[in-house]
Amino acid sequence: MKTTADRLVIALGDPAGIGAEVTLKALAQPRPAGQEVVLVGCGRWLRECHRHLLTCSDAPLADPDDIALEDVPLEQPVVPGVSSAAAGAASFAWLTRAVELVRAGGGRALVTAPIAKASWQAAGHAYPGQTERLAELTGSADAGMLFTALAPGGNWRLNTLLATTHIPLAEVSVRLTPELVSRRLEALLTFCHRFADRPRLVVAGLNPHAGEGGHLGREEQDWLIATLERWQGLHPEVRLEGPVPPDTCWLEAAAAWNGDGAGADGYLALYHDQGLIPVKLLAFDAAVNTTLGLPFLRTSPDHGTAFGIAGRGVARADSMAAAIRTAWELG
Repeated sequence: MKTTADRLVIALGDPAGIGAEVTLKALAQPRPAGQEVVLVGCGRWLRECHRHLLTCSDAPLADPDDIALEDVPLEQPVVPGVSSAAAGAASFAWLTRAVELVRAGGGRALVTAPIAKASWQAAGHAYPGQTERLAELTGSADAGMLFTALAPGGNWRLNTLLATTHIPLAEVSVRLTPELVSRRLEALLTFCHRFADRPRLVVAGLNPHAGEGGHLGREEQDWLIATLERWQGLHPEVRLEGPVPPDTCWLEAAAAWNGDGAGADGYLALYHDQGLIPVKLLAFDAAVNTTLGLPFLRTSPDHGTAFGIAGRGVARADSMAAAIRTAWELG
């Protein structure tokens, strides 16, 4: 078994989705010298996917026979593009085994292909997503979802952390607390210190116009502004801004993404879509889902299983390639 210094572990995600396709396409691209990977999935299924892709895709493909594999066989057949309990059971088992490998020293970081939450639910695994399962497997009480992408010019990185993740919108204001926001800012600061000694962090408001002085919502006035002021006092080296009205919070980031100046080193979004809409508009093919708060780095492409195109050979591997690259560089 290789060590954490030279190997990435890749869980292949939902077998009815595009996980195998984007992984084989990404691994066919030029990679750093010495980088090795081990795939976690069903060997028979993976070889079948490879043979099929050779008939319908013009993109270069890595040969599964040339890649290390932790074989966890499918117990039942799956159909490309069709959510099922069998597919959910497989992707759940592959993720679990991949975490075991990383924790045993078999990889420096974990990369996960997309899963389908409905398939997990059908298989009896009631988790909102992979992040929550990873937190459970590692005993990590405060795992967070950060999306990172290097701008096309290579001079600036968009980093957006979510304060809350997979919860209904009606629960956001209940789950948000001064303690949670402070912990998320600490995690964002730790991540951004990889790139900047004195990072600039921007926090989005919760309500339209960041509450408009309390006329459009009270959270900012009642506790968020005071929370940010207290946190700033504990971190004088950080340039903290916020709460910024959500509809303008990422305008500077959009300009920086297109090469016009530099945006903030990190953004804190208070709920899922508030952060993911700007990230996906700017960097859909480049953004990487990075889990913070685990004992190892985990990355994942910023897209889903794409059941609508599964098995057709047309999936783009840009985000998966970025996930592998980010895991290698930051893991």
